Amino acid sequence: MRAVVLGIGNIILSDEGVGVRAVEALGRGYRMPESVTLIDGGTSGMELLDDLSGLDLLVVLDTIVAGKVPGTVISLAGDEIPVFFRKKLSPHQIGLSDVLASLELLGALPAETLVFGVQPVSLELGMEMSPVVAERVPELVELAAAALRARGYELTPAPAGQR
Repeated sequence: MRAVVLGIGNIILSDEGVGVRAVEALGRGYRMPESVTLIDGGTSGMELLDDLSGLDLLVVLDTIVAGKVPGTVISLAGDEIPVFFRKKLSPHQIGLSDVLASLELLGALPAETLVFGVQPVSLELGMEMSPVVAERVPELVELAAAALRARGYELTPAPAGQR
């Protein structure tokens, strides 16, 4: 079994960086088995093809613009995840949609894909996330960890001094 947790977003656009910050926090909070890879995808696109090809599980952590109350945590799975540009969920969604569409054409789409995200308050230039979105990072971490555990991946909490 092989899984990737992919944090995507642009950390210089305030809340847009929540996915990257969440994958960093996941790496600090847990020791991952060899079969799980954590990737800070930033604003990457097609360069992720090899890393995401043929996975058993892909967990994406991201900002999701869905017209919800800011700070709302959103979970998507299966047909809810736009592969062919059915709906733009985040400012860089085109890159992820391109990657997933290409993987599908290559017959290498992950067996299961889950997306956990947060409705942003702001996507303005700035290195700090809004407090309401920053408070959701631990929730994204736990959603990703729970998804991995539910599928048989054994995570070990990192010792408190190493977080």
